Amino acid sequence: MTLANYISDLLYRYECVIVPNFGGFIANNKSAKIDVTNQTLQPPYKQISFNSHLKNNDGLLANYIASVDKILYKCAVNFIQLEIETWKQKLEYEDLTLDEIGTLSLEDNRLIFEPRHKLNYLTSSFGLGDVVSLEIKREVYLKQAEKLEDKVPLILTADRKRAPGYLKYAAIFVLGLSAIGFGSKLYNDYQNKQLVIAAKEQQEVINQKIERATFVITKALPTLNLDISAEKQNYHVIAGAFRFPENAIKKVNQLKAEGYDARILGINKWNLTIVSFQSYSTQEEARRILFNIQNGVEEDAWLLIQEF
Repeated sequence: MTLANYISDLLYRYECVIVPNFGGFIANNKSAKIDVTNQTLQPPYKQISFNSHLKNNDGLLANYIASVDKILYKCAVNFIQLEIETWKQKLEYEDLTLDEIGTLSLEDNRLIFEPRHKLNYLTSSFGLGDVVSLEIKREVYLKQAEKLEDKVPLILTADRKRAPGYLKYAAIFVLGLSAIGFGSKLYNDYQNKQLVIAAKEQQEVINQKIERATFVITKALPTLNLDISAEKQNYHVIAGAFRFPENAIKKVNQLKAEGYDARILGINKWNLTIVSFQSYSTQEEARRILFNIQNGVEEDAWLLIQEF
């Protein structure tokens, strides 16, 4: 690394970096500013300047070089002196360019420093670049519009004054039709949603009535004999639906012992065995028996209308 690289590293962290027997580079914090010429907004930054009167060695630069390169402090001081001699010789016949820092030139035995703005040494502004903002010409456009109005005045005749009235009523009529159509669509959508919700609630009530009791029966399952009468009995008062067929058979026997013409109707789509208190040929009779059963025997009984 060159001496300019070490100085550049230190300018990120320190406000002043002194090069012994040469001068000091000073970093001053500057606020964000607007460049009207280029129409850009510049973020906060560190402005680098040079003071040739700061020549005393404060040890900052030499200690940094020694720690980075892992060399003795004395060796770092010698390295700085050799670099300074090279800089002074170059300044006698041409400008000295220090990478990322700026350019030094010798005029009338005075060192003139021109900083570079390629790097922003203010760490709090890291990653921020210039923002280009185009000029807002609101006032210019307003003046142009006023001039056009002066040149081309707007003349309203009697017919032209009446015409907008018809257009206004026509527009109101069109908007009214649109509002009615839109409102009708919203109402239809609302009705459809309510029907779907009601169907789901009814299905949930039926599902909750399934499998209310579980019995453990180890005996073999007997053969089922289903009696089919000549008269169709499509209305069934349901006592329950059971996951295990053994439990359904036990429930049938229990109901028969209580005097009901109970039987197993079959298996539904959930693979549950349905047991009825009794089946009826008319809906009126089935509902009357269901009412009596719900009020005195089984409040969760329900009516099934189905052909088997």
